[in-house]
Amino acid sequence: MIDQVTVFLENSTGHLAALCKALGDAGVSMHALTVADTASYGVVRIIADEPARAYEVLNAQGFRASLTKVYAVEVADEPGGLARLLESLDTADINVEYAYCFSTNANKAVDVLRLSAAEGAEEAIAAAGCRLLTPDELYS
Repeated sequence: MIDQVTVFLENSTGHLAALCKALGDAGVSMHALTVADTASYGVVRIIADEPARAYEVLNAQGFRASLTKVYAVEVADEPGGLARLLESLDTADINVEYAYCFSTNANKAVDVLRLSAAEGAEEAIAAAGCRLLTPDELYS
C-alpha cells in the first residue's frame, strides 16, 4: 500500500491554487491529483513523491490534510485492463470505495484504489494479472 494525501478544501476561488503552490514551493512533486466536490467543499486526493512531507507542509499552512492508505495497481493500459481488475475484486467480494487512474507510459496505467477490505485484496489483484506498486516505484 501507498500513502495518499487527502485534503478537505473549501470550494472557493483560489484554494486549490494555494494548495498546489504550497506543495510546489516546498519542492513536493505531485504525480496525480483528483478533486471530488460539493457546493461548499472538495476532497482533494494527491499522489506525491513525498507524501509525509506534503502532509506536514499542508497542515502547517492551515489545510486539513491527512494520509490515507491506498493501493497503487499497475494495469495494462489497454481496453478492458481496468475491467479485469474490478471483476477480480468483485469476485473476491471486495468493494471499491473510490478509484482514479493515471498513465505512466504508453503501456501501463496506475489505478489508485481505496478498498473496503484488505483481506484477499493482493490475491485478487494478482489474479487479474496486475501487480501492486511499492512506494519506491511510485514516488520516484
